[in-house]
Amino acid sequence: MFIEQPAKWLRWIYPKAIWRMDPTKREVYLTFDDGPIPQATPFILQTLRDFNAKATFFMVGDNVRKYPELFQQIVDEGHQVGNHTFNHLGAFKHWNVTYIINTYQANELIHSHLFRPPHGWMRPSEYYWLHKYFKIVMWDVVTRDYSKWTTAADVVENVKKYARNGSIITFHDSLKSIDKLHTALPEALTWLRNQGYTFQVFE
Repeated sequence: MFIEQPAKWLRWIYPKAIWRMDPTKREVYLTFDDGPIPQATPFILQTLRDFNAKATFFMVGDNVRKYPELFQQIVDEGHQVGNHTFNHLGAFKHWNVTYIINTYQANELIHSHLFRPPHGWMRPSEYYWLHKYFKIVMWDVVTRDYSKWTTAADVVENVKKYARNGSIITFHDSLKSIDKLHTALPEALTWLRNQGYTFQVFE
């Protein structure tokens, strides 16, 4: 459960970040990290169209640079976009100034007020600066669709087990996840809809 849902102490590190939305509303927030890429994004968009669902895509700036038509399609179809750094930087592997500059470099292409740090971590100093300019969106449920140790059935089970009112559910728009998402994404969305959840995006 530590992986699928964040521990309370982790929430304390970033007190102004968003981990979960309104717990009184039967709503969930679908998010997709790391895209856009041609091997995954078109399927995700088609599935969202099939369910009349909107989502928030936290995108890597370099992928937006490579595939601007996919970025524009995401925007044109009414989805929200967020910043996921330009090179999917790990916050602890780089100087603070490098990380912050990389984030702003991505935003020259993405133009978003939303930010999610790769791997869900930032140094406190990076958080201090970035939360002044971005709404930092974390997660309530990680589906673990990226893991080689999980199956499509595991991904769906993580959604069923941990989703709740106001959950921010994280999938990945990536090569590591797409084979599982071909099965898991429509099954998860079917289950969520049958449970009465509506799909929302961040303002």
